[in-house]
Amino acid sequence: MALFIQLIVEGLATGSIYGALALAIVLVNRATGMINFAQGAMAVLSTFVAFALAQAGVPLLLAFLIAFAFAFLFGAAVERVIIRRFEKGDPDTAVVVTIGLFVLIGGIAAAFFGYEPQQFPSLFPLDSVNILGASVSVRSLGIIIVLVIVMVLLQLLFRTTKLGLAMRSVADNPESSALSGLPVSRLLMIGWGLASLLGAIAGVLVAPQLFVSPGMLDFVLVYALAAAILGGLDSPVGAVVAAWIIGVVENLAGAYVDFIGNDLKIAVPFVVMIIILIVRPQGLFGRKVVVRV
Repeated sequence: MALFIQLIVEGLATGSIYGALALAIVLVNRATGMINFAQGAMAVLSTFVAFALAQAGVPLLLAFLIAFAFAFLFGAAVERVIIRRFEKGDPDTAVVVTIGLFVLIGGIAAAFFGYEPQQFPSLFPLDSVNILGASVSVRSLGIIIVLVIVMVLLQLLFRTTKLGLAMRSVADNPESSALSGLPVSRLLMIGWGLASLLGAIAGVLVAPQLFVSPGMLDFVLVYALAAAILGGLDSPVGAVVAAWIIGVVENLAGAYVDFIGNDLKIAVPFVVMIIILIVRPQGLFGRKVVVRV
């Protein structure tokens, strides 16, 4: 029982990291209809900013806040300078552009900080607490709590604030929103900034576990994309729930299914995702799209 609880909590913590990046993917998709394959690279660059500040002696929490501000401004600048020229064009072209940004931003991070993995300081203590006989790390609990707070704040933003309601309107129908007087271009820029900020949160959460390096989020991005698709690309809550499912299923399968073990457990969540999407193509929390002929 103790092992089961520990696997669940650790799976939720791992899924929370996937979920933070999945939220960023969902946010960009809601705003522009695009999937940003550069999301991981943008998050890594912001994480390196936090790392450089911490190495320079800046208090860790302040370094994180400065990195988050940088992430927001960087995401907004990317939308304003690059993405805006492709938002209304061919979707395939936009995908290629984000892949190009993935390579470019990763190269910039490597040029400034190098490819050598480096130890990243943890915001949470490395102690463990006892939960029903299971030893659970404080860092895992902290990661879960951070994601829940982020998810709640995002829901409040979209449901209770003028900014969030305006962003939802632009995402659903940018043409009508423009005719209603909403500053569509500015709202899209803010959406990209917020998505970049969410990616930075994922980066600083995962960096203490993986060592900070230019490619540290490449694998996480794959799981985040899976979570965003499984949850429904228009549902922040769905992305988080799907990310938790992926993290927990991966842990439990690796521990309890002998022929899977640690080598094959990474494939289990994708098998589950395929099965669920066959039954429910729009994802767990996605909306059905009805096309009238």
